Amino acid sequence: MNIILVTNDDGVHSPGIISLYKIMKEIGDVYVVAPDRERSAVSHALTMHRPLKVEHLDDHIFSLNGTPTDCVAVGINKIIPDKPAFVVSGINKGANLGDDITYSGTVSAAIESTIMGIPAFAISLVLSKKPGLPFNFDTASKVAVEIGKYILENSLPYDTFLNVNVPDIPINNLKGFKLTRQGKRVYDGSIHETFDPHGEKHYWIGGGMPYWEHGEDTDIQAILDNYVSVTPIHLDLTNYDALKFLQNRFKIKI
Repeated sequence: MNIILVTNDDGVHSPGIISLYKIMKEIGDVYVVAPDRERSAVSHALTMHRPLKVEHLDDHIFSLNGTPTDCVAVGINKIIPDKPAFVVSGINKGANLGDDITYSGTVSAAIESTIMGIPAFAISLVLSKKPGLPFNFDTASKVAVEIGKYILENSLPYDTFLNVNVPDIPINNLKGFKLTRQGKRVYDGSIHETFDPHGEKHYWIGGGMPYWEHGEDTDIQAILDNYVSVTPIHLDLTNYDALKFLQNRFKIKI
């Protein structure tokens, strides 16, 4: 049976990863290696200044006191018995759209797997509910298992993983899947000043209202239209158009 490695950045006890673990058992032998606590927005950080500790929590379920990238590296090399057919990271409690993917621990776990030559996808639930209402992790789980089936049958292009975002709606309200490009998300007023009881100034990063680039083929537009957004992300960051442009103009001499 195919081995599937599941990880995330919300922590090993998050409802998203539990939902994902259960449904992935339909198509493979599932192992969970996930952070012992929330590690959101750690990007592609590796822990190199201290040793890492693994705890065996249950059958095929392990926690690691490190980042999502650590979990993939240690999980594949030291914990699971064989190379996984693919790695899935999520289900993230919140969107990973546009430029947010550069900060995301969820996405970075998929990046690490792709670097290691193993197909991967990251999946996130784009929250829209008011506080107190349940999240539709079951919708995202059903999307995830279909993506997983596709990868098992077709694999993915070289050096490429999928960034999947799912609207927070019942499965019957989804309009389908859309292949999209990464949109542009810009935050305004996301750095806040605050003062401690001693009058010392501190800064709090977060909040603020983002604004979005418009475009029918973007990830955010697909979500707004109640489609699942599937964005192929290539690890080669070279801007080939800029490379050609600069080759004829970059005339610097030492």
